[in-house]
Amino acid sequence: MGAYDRAITVFSPDGRLFQVEYAVECVKRGPAAIGVKAVDGVVLVTERKILSKLMEPSTVEKIFKIDDHIAAAMAGLYGDARVLIDRARLEAQINRLTYSEPITVEALTKRIADYQQLYTQHAGVRPFGVQLIIAGVDDDVKLYVTHPSGSFYGYKACAVGANYQVIREFLEKEYRDGITVEEAILLAIRALVKASKEELTPERIEIAVITKKDKMFRKLPEEEVKKYFERAVRGGTG
Repeated sequence: MGAYDRAITVFSPDGRLFQVEYAVECVKRGPAAIGVKAVDGVVLVTERKILSKLMEPSTVEKIFKIDDHIAAAMAGLYGDARVLIDRARLEAQINRLTYSEPITVEALTKRIADYQQLYTQHAGVRPFGVQLIIAGVDDDVKLYVTHPSGSFYGYKACAVGANYQVIREFLEKEYRDGITVEEAILLAIRALVKASKEELTPERIEIAVITKKDKMFRKLPEEEVKKYFERAVRGGTG
């Protein structure tokens, strides 16, 4: 590895950019985030990392509103995520002012991925140590994941962050086409509980939904999160 991991612009002999791979490792150390598509909307569920009993859990935010119809969940470095979220909000507003219409979820995702890619090819910078799950509703329900390398892919259900492989395997087994938003919330909570190495409580979970009916971002209040959590823990999606 040696000299090949000291600069972002230097490829190793086998064609790898080690700084990008280090950014991915950074993402894996952050609390998990999950996205699930449903027939009537899209769901984002994240685990909050509470570092001290003195912290206010409500101030630990991992799901962000981009536009009325688009939201993003993050895993990785919070500061890096905040920069990308601000960029995403700017791109959404520029599109509204320029074309007098909301930006599509795919177009916004591509612009953020392009921005991330810029930070893989210039000296004096480093890749963003964060992955975003970008979800929303335009002509249909959309769910994408960006990568520190600047790539992005669409998913029916996805997970980033700590223990994402355990969550992904659980989702591959339990996810089905035709799932509703309510069922998707319960499924995502069950996946988080299964993958978490610590005892999970409702206070450490953040949930947001965007439905096809109104195309409006809504973050669930603590009381509603608690009810879903209790239902998920009891088992099933009923």
